[in-house]
Amino acid sequence: MKNLKKIALAFCITASMGAVSTSVMAEVDAGRITYAPADAIDMVAAKVGVALEALTKGEDADKVSELIKDVLAASKEINASDKVFASRDKVHSKLKAARAHLKDGARQEAEQELRDAQKAFLALKSIL
Repeated sequence: MKNLKKIALAFCITASMGAVSTSVMAEVDAGRITYAPADAIDMVAAKVGVALEALTKGEDADKVSELIKDVLAASKEINASDKVFASRDKVHSKLKAARAHLKDGARQEAEQELRDAQKAFLALKSIL
């Protein structure tokens, strides 16, 4: 009887943890679009390409900086694992460096940072 009580208590605790777990209750908001990790990586790499193209065409530094800011916001959609998250943060530093170079007027360095960032985003697919 004593063991039966312990087993019943363990079962009740397990069931209650599963019932109120945030991962069990997780769902997408009604108005939010979710992307598969590979699709999100492609989307972000394309946005980096748009920023890179604008930079090479001689667009205003403020406009290119806004495009990079849009890339940073879109890259938050890449959700796969902790390893991908850490690699994504390293790419964020390249994008932030590109914005800093644009602010300083160093367009060549910003272009190289954007090229590196685009390659790094595409390399995230190998981690998936």
